[in-house]
Amino acid sequence: MSDLSHLNSAKTLLRTYQSTMGRLEAVIDDEFAKAVEMILSHDGHLVICGMGKSGLVGAKIAATLSSTGTPALFLHPAEAIHGDLGMVRPHDVVILISNSGETEEVVRLLPAFKRLKAKVISLIGRKESSLGRAADVILDASVDREACPLNLAPTTSSMAALALGDALAVVLMEQRKFKAEDFAATHPGGKLGQQLLTHVGDKMVSQNLPFVAEDAVMSDVLIAMTEGRLGLALVGSAQDLKGIITDGDVRRMLVDGQSLADCHAADVMNKAPQSISRQEKLGQAEARMAEQKLQSLIVRESDEPTSEVVGIIQIF
Repeated sequence: MSDLSHLNSAKTLLRTYQSTMGRLEAVIDDEFAKAVEMILSHDGHLVICGMGKSGLVGAKIAATLSSTGTPALFLHPAEAIHGDLGMVRPHDVVILISNSGETEEVVRLLPAFKRLKAKVISLIGRKESSLGRAADVILDASVDREACPLNLAPTTSSMAALALGDALAVVLMEQRKFKAEDFAATHPGGKLGQQLLTHVGDKMVSQNLPFVAEDAVMSDVLIAMTEGRLGLALVGSAQDLKGIITDGDVRRMLVDGQSLADCHAADVMNKAPQSISRQEKLGQAEARMAEQKLQSLIVRESDEPTSEVVGIIQIF
C-alpha cells in the first residue's frame, strides 16, 4: 500500500467521524434533557457500566464527570456479579453503555438494578434492544457503520458514545455552575491546580531583597543584583519603592555607550515597575508576565500601588 493510500484511509475515517458527529447533534433531544435532569436531581454517585471498548469509554466518562462536579463511579459488569454491585445503592442513577444493547454481561445486571430501583440511562446504538427496553432514558448513539474497513472494530460507535458522555459532562458543569477553581480542587497536584490554588505569596522570594538607594553608584547596584540572584535591584525601600533596575536595563545602558562609572541607580531605574498583590493567584501572575514579556513582578502587600513591597515573583 502506498503512502497516499495510508493518507486516504486515515482521511476516510475522519470523514466518517465528522458525519457521525453531525448526526449526533441532530439526535440530541428531550431524552438527553431528561438524562441531565435525572442526574442533577440525584445527590449520590452516578454509576457508569460497560464491557470491552464500551467499558473503556465508560471509565473515561466517569473520570471526566468526577473531575467536573458530578461524582461518578465505573462499574465493571463482570466484576459486578462477583460483589462490585455493592457500589450501586437504592435509587442510584446508572448509565449502561453498549452499541448493540445486548452485551451479555451488562444485560445480566438488569434484574439487580430493578431490585435496587435504580434509574437506568442506556447509551446504546439500538433502541429496540434489551437495554433499550429496560431504560428510563435512552441516549441514541447509533451509527451507520464502523470506520473500521471490516465494519467490525468499535471505532465510530466508541467515538459516538464518548462524545455523548462528554456532552453530558459539559452540560452538567454548566448547570452546576462549576468554576475553574472547582476544577483545580480535584487536580491539586497538576499545573492547573498550582495556578488556580496557589497564591503569589506562596511562591514569591521574600528574604534578602536587593534594595539599593537612589544615589547608589552602579557598581554597588551590580553587587546587590549579584548577591540577590534575581537579576534585578529594587531602588528605594519596601515602604517607598522608587523603581527597579533589571539586568536588561544594564545591558541596554552599555549598548547605548553609557558609562557605569558616571551613572547612579536613579539614572537607570524604571520608575513605573509592574507589581501584583500577594493575594493574587499564581495563574494571574503567569498570565500577566507572559502578556507583558516580563521575567519578574514586584509583590506588594495589597492591591494598593503604594503598599509595602514584600517580595518578587519569577516564573520561568
